[in-house]
Amino acid sequence: MKMTKNLLQAGVLGLSLLATGVMAAVSADEAAKLGTTLTPMGAEKAGNADGSISAWKPLATNAGTVDAKGFLADPYASEKPLYTITAQNVDQYKDKLSPGQIAMLKRYPDSYKLPVYPTHRGSTVPADVFAAIKENATKTNLVAGGNGLENFTTAVPFPIPKSGVEVIWNHITRYRGGSVTRLVTQATPQTNGSYSLVYFQDQFVFRDKIKGYDPANPGNVLFYFKQKVTAPARLAGTVLLVHETLDQVKEPRKAWVYNAGQRRVRQAPQVSYDGPGTAADGLRTSDNLDMFNGAPDRYDWKLEGKKEMYIASNSYKLDDPKLKYSDIIKAGHINQDLSRYELRRVWHVVATLKPGQRHIYAKRDFYIDEDTWQAAVIDQYDGRDQLWRVSEAHSQDYYNVQVPWYTLEAIYDLQSGRYLALGMKNEEKKAYDFGFSASISDFQPAALRQEGVR
Repeated sequence: MKMTKNLLQAGVLGLSLLATGVMAAVSADEAAKLGTTLTPMGAEKAGNADGSISAWKPLATNAGTVDAKGFLADPYASEKPLYTITAQNVDQYKDKLSPGQIAMLKRYPDSYKLPVYPTHRGSTVPADVFAAIKENATKTNLVAGGNGLENFTTAVPFPIPKSGVEVIWNHITRYRGGSVTRLVTQATPQTNGSYSLVYFQDQFVFRDKIKGYDPANPGNVLFYFKQKVTAPARLAGTVLLVHETLDQVKEPRKAWVYNAGQRRVRQAPQVSYDGPGTAADGLRTSDNLDMFNGAPDRYDWKLEGKKEMYIASNSYKLDDPKLKYSDIIKAGHINQDLSRYELRRVWHVVATLKPGQRHIYAKRDFYIDEDTWQAAVIDQYDGRDQLWRVSEAHSQDYYNVQVPWYTLEAIYDLQSGRYLALGMKNEEKKAYDFGFSASISDFQPAALRQEGVR
């Protein structure tokens, strides 16, 4: 009887541990697959059986030229599409498309299409980041029911994920160069294609790349983010500052906004979850930036597994500095002639709003690239379980600095026929500047007034 009682207690404890996610780290034997059968990032090294998905072969840092503005040459510029998926032939390919992609083809049958090219899996990161990922695999655990991390160093805590929330944490913490400053634009076209641009100057620094960081006392901050609006004139000088925390339930994200017109710095608790995105005309929530960001606590996360899917990859053509923004922004969606899709393996995670929680998206389907842990497509549903918005990321490898990231993020509103495009820099004087130096004092509320000078 005593043994039975002890076994029951052990079983309850085991279920409790699983429920809270503290069993997230994998064994040393499993971690040994990283760099052997798995890439150091956790993807399958091999291609698929019929060769339509290639084996992983990291791009060299000199895979192409880099111009004076920092724009990269397209290593695959000479390639032509193998075929193009359209509204007329979509049934042949629907098993490798998301419901949102299919809906876009049906809503815009004459213009939305997916040109499919040969697959090139070249994404890589520096060797020290790969080493940190392997260390994370055996040490990092989930805390607070999956809403935070412990024993985490930098980038991708769960390269061999066992749950949906672990996959999402990989996206949230993935490597983006450590520190970067960028000049990018955002457009929210009307249904007829007319648009105005909002210009942003962003600074983004992970905690281990900022002056003053102490590895022995890492604290709860994951990264620092500062975004200044530089145009149009009516918005210029507005500055957003974010301290992104690892456990946002224990310590919520800290955010401040400097309003140039009022010359005041105010805390901004609305910069989270489904709070409105900056100058987004209601087409983007705060947690839509970077496809998804922030605390995962309002959703239940179900890992559906891995599947083959067409996603926008190696999008160098879309980033060409010879293009004007008017070449990209069209009615209904971006110019799909400039897009490039490849067959890849993705992790499929379904996020369902928890009972009693609030968000304008009642369900979200995530499709996350196995090679980079970047969300490639997210289908978002409203409270009636109707497909509402489709987020699609066009990615590229900044091979000169070994950073996978986005070229452009688009959010398509199927109900209104409008969309938002964010991240374009074709006409700007400089592309991303990785590795810039910053200190913690640069990311304090007191620094915002100086930043906000028009």
